[in-house]
Amino acid sequence: MAAFTASCPPVPSDEQLLACFAAGRREALEELFRRYRAPAYRVAHRLLGHEADALDAVQEGFVKALTHLDSFRGQSSFKTWLLRVVSNAALDLGRQRGRRETVSLPGAGLGDGDAGGPAVPDNPTRGLERADLRRLLDEALATLPEAQRRTFVLHADAGLSYREVADVLGISIGTVMSRLYYARQKLRAFLAERTGSL
Repeated sequence: MAAFTASCPPVPSDEQLLACFAAGRREALEELFRRYRAPAYRVAHRLLGHEADALDAVQEGFVKALTHLDSFRGQSSFKTWLLRVVSNAALDLGRQRGRRETVSLPGAGLGDGDAGGPAVPDNPTRGLERADLRRLLDEALATLPEAQRRTFVLHADAGLSYREVADVLGISIGTVMSRLYYARQKLRAFLAERTGSL
């Protein structure tokens, strides 16, 4: 971050980083991608259900974002635009490779502060319970129609608001709410059937 102090504030906003990049500061774009790699991975992983495919989709999405950065008009936040590019790359990759029936390694997702590896649980039993829950949730998500899955993932995993999800998908907030409602109903039914509770 010290490299930004000459022309960018110490903790620049996304817009300030984009302005710094436009002024020739390549490290500004690297900072933007560093900020959003974890949510981008979570979105790709939930859409594809496979760690290696998710990593490929994030890489492809970031490359597309970099090569099409001039198409970002600021009508939405940079995060929203980037996650749209990554989710489109994930869906394209999923169609090319065919959705894998295998589930990725448990615990392979990135947390907000993760640098990229799976978390090591303090309690092995809790780690197994989380892995089982993650596997079950991946199976449940795989049963949703693509539109509902994508809407749910952008809201639940990427943490986008209804408005941001609507912007990413080019749909109304009402459609977002409807898709989330039906996705939650289907997920609850799937999980209740598998666990005998909920």
